[in-house]
Amino acid sequence: MSATHRPALVVVGNGMAGMRTVEELLALAPGMYDITVFGAEPHVNYNRIMLSPVLAGDKTQDDIVLHPRAWYAEHGITLHTGDPVVAIDRRRRIVCSQSGVEVAYDRLLLATGSQPFIVPVPGADLPGVVGFRDLDDVDTMLQAARDGRHAVVIGGGLLGLEAANGLLRRGMDVTVVHLTGSLLNQQLDGDASLLLKGALERRGLRILLGVQTEAILGDGKVASVRLSDGVTLPADLVVMAAGVRPNVALARAAGLHVERAIVVDDTLQSYDPRVYAVGECVQHRRATFGLVAPIWEQARVCAAHLAGFGHRRYVQQAVATKLKVTGIDLYSAGDIVGGPGTQDLVLRDRRSGMYKRLVLDGNRLTGAVLYGDVADGPWYFDLIGRGVDISALRDRLLFGPALCDAQAA
Repeated sequence: MSATHRPALVVVGNGMAGMRTVEELLALAPGMYDITVFGAEPHVNYNRIMLSPVLAGDKTQDDIVLHPRAWYAEHGITLHTGDPVVAIDRRRRIVCSQSGVEVAYDRLLLATGSQPFIVPVPGADLPGVVGFRDLDDVDTMLQAARDGRHAVVIGGGLLGLEAANGLLRRGMDVTVVHLTGSLLNQQLDGDASLLLKGALERRGLRILLGVQTEAILGDGKVASVRLSDGVTLPADLVVMAAGVRPNVALARAAGLHVERAIVVDDTLQSYDPRVYAVGECVQHRRATFGLVAPIWEQARVCAAHLAGFGHRRYVQQAVATKLKVTGIDLYSAGDIVGGPGTQDLVLRDRRSGMYKRLVLDGNRLTGAVLYGDVADGPWYFDLIGRGVDISALRDRLLFGPALCDAQAA
């Protein structure tokens, strides 16, 4: 290969996962590829995790930009924003964008992310019904907060609660509608969820649990939400925050192997050896991903293989979830459900609002839920990850490392 001809890398997706992979690649092998990036949004790469502070007014859109246009130019990256790839011709190794741009590739990286799950009810397509996934959604929500009074958020997970908090701070009356009987049911046990519910209600949120959305009503624009128990809620805005689905339509149309998401091996390579995938659009050993830590590791491994350093393998690891919902600290790690033979250790201080539950399986700590005071979370996570025998610490374990023998680990 001549010095003037470099292989072409095309990245489909200008979000956090794709650009983190490009960052890692540039650190390992600067100048190895001619890189072209296609993004569906008109914006440069920004920190999607920080959409909630933008909605709440704590950050501006400029504050959350990760890579300004100058960064792409500095690294010789051709960037197409607001122009999603609509077709991949794997035989000819060409991608085609919505505007008709065609680019050939030697390696293709798919980082198409996920899209909000829109609850399939009548009226879900009415103006005023939005997801909470990008800056355009935030703009729609801010406009609704200026023009309207009532908001309904469907979904009591982290994203839904953050949306509800932001809209509340923007002056709206907000009701959260959640299908199950407890908030953050993926991360918290029932007791911690109840504490969270009480704290959020004291701040002004209305929370309805164990109810289903039956229909969204309105004439040309959303006006109300009817629930399965017959209650009708006024709504100038409805936010769908009932989960996400991997965005795999493009990969499926290209004939790649797709199950719940794009199936990849330990190198983040798809069944086509020229096509890699990272982030929320990926399925690795039957698992899909939504947290930053595993996606950053995927980016590191994928970049190594794109750079020709083929020794790295992606290995799934237990992750801890540290959540900050409207200023309330929560920490969850490991198996918080437990099962036959497991034992719970519980500490609750009603006066301070602190709650701690540890799940033990024999002499091993297997799960932890912390509410209010989460300082010891990483220490518990380390015990879980290393499978430490905690039999000598059992009677002091709830009180954290300060009262436990540091040498016992």
